[in-house]
Parts: sequence; C-alpha cells; structure tokens
Amino acid sequence: MHLDGLRVAALSANHFEQSELTEPMRALRDAGAKVSVVSLKGGSIRGKQGDTPGEEIPVDRTLDQVSSDEFDALLIPGGVKNPDILRQDEGAVGFVRDFARAGKPIAAICHAPWMLVEADVVRGRRLTSYPSLRTDIRNAGGEWVDEAVVVDQGIVTSRRPDDIPQFNAKMLEEFAEGIHQRGVAGTGAARA
Repeated sequence: MHLDGLRVAALSANHFEQSELTEPMRALRDAGAKVSVVSLKGGSIRGKQGDTPGEEIPVDRTLDQVSSDEFDALLIPGGVKNPDILRQDEGAVGFVRDFARAGKPIAAICHAPWMLVEADVVRGRRLTSYPSLRTDIRNAGGEWVDEAVVVDQGIVTSRRPDDIPQFNAKMLEEFAEGIHQRGVAGTGAARA
C-alpha cells in the first residue's frame, strides 16, 4: 500500500497508549504518508505502556496552528486519559468533527471513539471500541459491536492494542481510498 504524499494528523494529548500511536504512525510512514503529531500544547507528549510511563513524542503542531483542511486523514490513539483530556477541548472536538463532515477517513482505537461521540459523528454508524464505551456509543446513536476492527464509510475503529495489526491494515486501506461521500447523520449532510 502506497500513501505517498498523504497528510495525516495524529491527534493526541498526554497519557496516550504508546503502541496505539507509535505503531500506526510507523505503518503510515512506512507507506509514505507524512504524519504530524497535533496536540493541545507544544513540546512533547508522554504516552504510557499499560500502567507504566512511556516515551515522549515530539509535538509537530498545536491545534491552534492547524486546520483540518491541511490534512487528508486523522489518527486518534486511545489510552483512557488521552481522549478524556481531548474531548474537554472544543478545538479538538471541532477538529474531529471537521474531518467527519468532510468525509475524510478517521482511524480511532480503544478509548479514542470517545472523540467521535463528543464530536457527534457516530449516529447511524457501526463502530467498535474498548468495551467500556459501548453505552456511550449506543447513547450517541451508533451501533457498537465487539469485533477487532470495524469500518463504516471511512471511519476505522478497533478495541485494544492486540487489534493493532488488523487496525493498521484497514487504516491504510481506508486512508488510501480518501474522501468518502457519505454524509454524517446529525450534521445536515445527506446519508448515502
């Protein structure tokens, strides 16, 4: 799979699950994509590996320096605290919403679908996530399923780090396809 020139934003704050950011970023870069780590603040963000601190990852750009128009696709890693921090920031929520409304592919793993819920883009969609999010997804109008990876019109979701190989494969495939024409229910766009 070749993604030469594809511009991907990796949206993350501190406390991301390390493998859920580093392994998808590696797969994207190996395929030729240009990945920019976007966060709330500059400098670096620190991940975690289970319950232990992980490595620091340099932040390329802050949310106030970017627009979704500059990117072709969005990656959101999990970790319980990472999406919980991000979903409290209206700029981060709006960034995710803009990708979905434009039909740009999004890959969200583990607890990251909380950002999709907060952005109000799950209504009428089939998703998976870490099991503790199932009620949140259902309450937001989505269909939650317990599968390693689920794709619904350009949105790729997975449950946990063990699913990363399947997640990466589908992420690369959907990112290569580019814009998906289906509108997002609840945003005024037509559903295909």
